[in-house]
Amino acid sequence: MSTSRHFRRGLLVVAAAVAVAGLPATASADTLAGEWAAFSGCPVDAPAMLAADGSTVVATCLGGGSPNGTIVMGGTTMATGAVDMQYGLLNQGGVYSLVVPADGGLSGAPIAVPGGLLGLMCPSDIPVISQICDAVVGSPLNTVTATLEPAGPPTDFDLSAAAVVGRPLMKVPVKVHLQNPFLDPNCYIGSDADPMILTVANQTRPTARFVRFAADGTPSPTGDMNYLVVSGAAVGDTTFAVPAARNCGLLGLIDSVVNARQGLPSPAGANSLTLNDTAFKVGGFYNPRAFVPTQGQQLAARWHAAAS
Repeated sequence: MSTSRHFRRGLLVVAAAVAVAGLPATASADTLAGEWAAFSGCPVDAPAMLAADGSTVVATCLGGGSPNGTIVMGGTTMATGAVDMQYGLLNQGGVYSLVVPADGGLSGAPIAVPGGLLGLMCPSDIPVISQICDAVVGSPLNTVTATLEPAGPPTDFDLSAAAVVGRPLMKVPVKVHLQNPFLDPNCYIGSDADPMILTVANQTRPTARFVRFAADGTPSPTGDMNYLVVSGAAVGDTTFAVPAARNCGLLGLIDSVVNARQGLPSPAGANSLTLNDTAFKVGGFYNPRAFVPTQGQQLAARWHAAAS
């Protein structure tokens, strides 16, 4: 057997072992009853939320998301998976600020990168890269997944922008985790220090309505709880820059090949994100003043009761 064939066979064996060893553990999330379900990740136990008195500061929850969309980064266009956002929201005299949970508040479903590893960095005239390319042809090990992750807390939140077109709702720093057995586990496009900054705004007009519900999550026109839901719009951004891929393996060699093939870094204006059929829900007590001075604590107690 030739040296090259031995090398390719070795790559496949090692990669298969890495693939099995590197499978992520299944994460669990709180499942809340009824209308509470939209706020399953609300950080109700954060000190700032618990300190809300219901008069000078009111604590509420923000849940949002989209089932699908499209992102363009440099030379790559791909579908997005489901995106979910979960934050706490403090209202102090009409000025809103976000409370970010420990997990960053943003999660994205993994999506398959078009063409997999072959599309990401092949063909190549660099021998070690071309041997990897040869090894994954027709193999499940060609699959590359991309997952959107938070790269810091959102800023410049504007609740009023949720109901109009074109006004930025918030700035969200994100990074994209690229995963494949041949890539280093820390392979990312963007980082906490150098993220993509998404300035998201409605691209189409949403609809809005109020929903009231009882403490146990049951819909009720006289319930103590309520939320505003703003939904149906496409949300996106065309102004963000995309940083280079980093830490992908072979002492930076894979980084340089991926960046050259994908056109990264990519300047502002050359990239875009569209999230379809978005929904934002802002929920809490229908009359928070009725729960002064422990409104935040009572919100947390009802949240936990809904999770039990």
